[in-house]
Amino acid sequence: MATGFVWHELYGWHDTGTYNGLIAPSATVQPWQHFESAESKTRFASLVEVSGLSEHLTRIAPVIATEEDILRVHTREHLERIQRESATVKGGDAGDGTSPFAGGAYDIATLAAGGAIAAARAVMNGEVRNAYALIRPPGHHARPSTGMGFCIFANAAIAIKSLRAEVGIGRIATVDWDVHHGNGTQEIFYNDPDTLTISIHQDGLFPANSGHLRDRGEGAGDGYAMNVPLPGGSGNGAYVETIERVVVPALRRFKPELIVVPSGFDASAADPLGRQMVTPTGYRAMTKLLMDVADEVCDGRIVMTHEGGYSPFYVPYCGLAVLEEMSGHKTAIDDPITPGWDELPGQECTEHQRAIIESVIAAHSL
Repeated sequence: MATGFVWHELYGWHDTGTYNGLIAPSATVQPWQHFESAESKTRFASLVEVSGLSEHLTRIAPVIATEEDILRVHTREHLERIQRESATVKGGDAGDGTSPFAGGAYDIATLAAGGAIAAARAVMNGEVRNAYALIRPPGHHARPSTGMGFCIFANAAIAIKSLRAEVGIGRIATVDWDVHHGNGTQEIFYNDPDTLTISIHQDGLFPANSGHLRDRGEGAGDGYAMNVPLPGGSGNGAYVETIERVVVPALRRFKPELIVVPSGFDASAADPLGRQMVTPTGYRAMTKLLMDVADEVCDGRIVMTHEGGYSPFYVPYCGLAVLEEMSGHKTAIDDPITPGWDELPGQECTEHQRAIIESVIAAHSL
């Protein structure tokens, strides 16, 4: 069965304005572009096409998420503010002052959430075995009452809640490997024992004071939030060992009916907003491990929703590696960067990195 792929040109049209990284230009700040620009995503989509991999994928057309879809996760006040600001020429901000958007952003954001919905539907309906939704703007930082961290609406969470409303699916697990803590997804499901949220992220990076080992859910959801705050400088070894020793046992115990992966490539060795060392070799290995456990617990059903990753030259190689593994088709594309970076000191899991993994294992009795 094929791998599904969501992409729409409008995702590349989401306009975050003229910034210098996160800072608005001024007489002393030279204009450049916002970190969350279209470049890494459109170049990822281009490499999928140029590599020939697109011929081995099933294209899934995104739908437009309705207000009903969005309101299953977000407050009406947040939805209406985004609508209002998006209707102006100037645009607005998702909510934290560093996530700007131009006019028309609401329409593109609902198409991004709808891309996640369409991918999840296709997997659950058996149209494809697994799917990758290359969508923009991202979503895993968006909280019920506000957007933040470049995210307007919580794409993965909206897709999960839409599936539950449509087909009554029960247990769902999220495995977030973006370098930043998946705080929005965690908050949305913090009291929900039917949703296991796992976040593997760089300790203390973003949001500040978020994603601690002690944050494990509340009420009926106690124990169903898992955080792996890896130290800066963690590479393929630490990430793969985290999947092997934390994620796989947790998924086997939880037995989800679907695995959703908020997939950011900002833990890569080239990212300007992270300090980790993962390469396509690591992303490929992590994907293989998730596919294997998905075959055991949920008939291989995995949906990946694109999140961060801000290196225009390296994100495409990371993404292609994941899609090749998901589809089982290896292209002839030669990645000239990764062989050298795979040999960098520190790619092996170190003792201080392993100590964090051991702490998570102990805290959750894995």
